[in-house]
Amino acid sequence: MTPRERVERTLRGELANKVPFTAFADRLPRSAASRRLRNGGLCLIDRQASIFRVVTPNVHRQQIHYVEGGNTFVRTALETPAGTLDEVEQYGPNGMTSWHVERFFKDPEDYKPLLALIEDQQYEPDYENFLQRQEQLGDDFFLRPDIGYSPMHTIVYSLMGIECFAREWAERRDEVIELYDALVENHRSLYPIAAQSPALMVNYCGNVSPEIVGLKRFEEYYLPHYDEFADIMHAHDKLVSVHFDAATWLFEEFIGLSRIDCVEGFTPPPDGDMTVAQARSVWHDKLLWIHFPPTAHLDPVAEIEDATRQLLREAASGMRFLIGTAESLPEQNWQEALFAIMKIINTEGQLPLT
Repeated sequence: MTPRERVERTLRGELANKVPFTAFADRLPRSAASRRLRNGGLCLIDRQASIFRVVTPNVHRQQIHYVEGGNTFVRTALETPAGTLDEVEQYGPNGMTSWHVERFFKDPEDYKPLLALIEDQQYEPDYENFLQRQEQLGDDFFLRPDIGYSPMHTIVYSLMGIECFAREWAERRDEVIELYDALVENHRSLYPIAAQSPALMVNYCGNVSPEIVGLKRFEEYYLPHYDEFADIMHAHDKLVSVHFDAATWLFEEFIGLSRIDCVEGFTPPPDGDMTVAQARSVWHDKLLWIHFPPTAHLDPVAEIEDATRQLLREAASGMRFLIGTAESLPEQNWQEALFAIMKIINTEGQLPLT
C-alpha cells in the first residue's frame, strides 16, 4: 500500500494497513533523510496545488521584494476602484514562515477599498494544475488544497489583525459586518468550484484560537459556514477539514455537532488542551488528523517513542486516525524525532489497533 493510498483509505473510513504518518511537504527539509522517511511510509502533504484561480479585473496588484536590516520583506499594493490598499509581510530565514508587519486595514478609510476588492474578486476552476501536480509528485504525496479562512476569520487574522479587529468590533461593528457579509457572498461562489474539483479533501479555515474568537462568535460567525461548505462538498462525495491546531476544549461541543469531516492539526498535550482519548470520545464520527506535539519533538528519542505509543493507545481501533507533523521542525533533531515516530507506527501501528 502506497503512502497516498494509506491516507486516502483512512480518509474514506476504510481500513488501511497501518496508521498513516504524514508531514507538510513545505516543512520537511529536502535531504537523504527525508527520502528514507518516505521510503519508510511517510506521506508528504502538499498544500500548494490550487484548485482555483483568483481574478480581479478591476484591481491592479504590485509587489516589491526588499531586504532591510538583513530581513526579507514583501510590500503588496492594491489599486481598487475605491482607493489604495497596502500591506507588508516579513519572511523568516527559511522563507517558509511569514507574518504581517502592516495589514491592508489600517483605519476606517480602508473599509471602502476593501469592499471594492472583495466585490471584484472572482474565482475560476484550475483543476488541470491540480491533476498535473498530483501526477508529477507521485504516490508518496497527498494533495490537500485549501480555500482560505472563513469570512470572519479573514477579517480577524488577515485584513485587520487581532488588536485592530477588537477596536473596530467595539466602535464600528456595522462596518465590520458589512465586510463580513460581502465576504460571505464572495466565498459562496468558491464552494461549488471546490466541490467539483478532483481533490478528495479540501481544508477550510483554521488557527481558530478560542481566546480570540470566543464561543459565541464561533457559533454565530464560523460554524454556519463550515456546515454550508460541508453540505456542498458532501453532495459531491468530498470531505472537509478544518485546521484546529489551537486549544479545542471550549469548542468541543460545536465541533462535534458540526458537519465537517476532519479535525485536522489537532494537537494533544502538552501543547493542546485535549487528549486523543478525549477527542475520540466526543467526536465519534470525525476523522482525527493529529499534529504531533511540537515541544515533544525536542524530547529524547525514547520519550518520543513512548509518546507515540500513548497516542496509538488512545486512538482506540485506529480507524479515521492519522498522525502528522504540521509545523516547522526543529533543526537540531528533526530527523531523530521523525524516525522515532515512524519506527513505532511501523512496528506497533498496524490496523486495527489492539
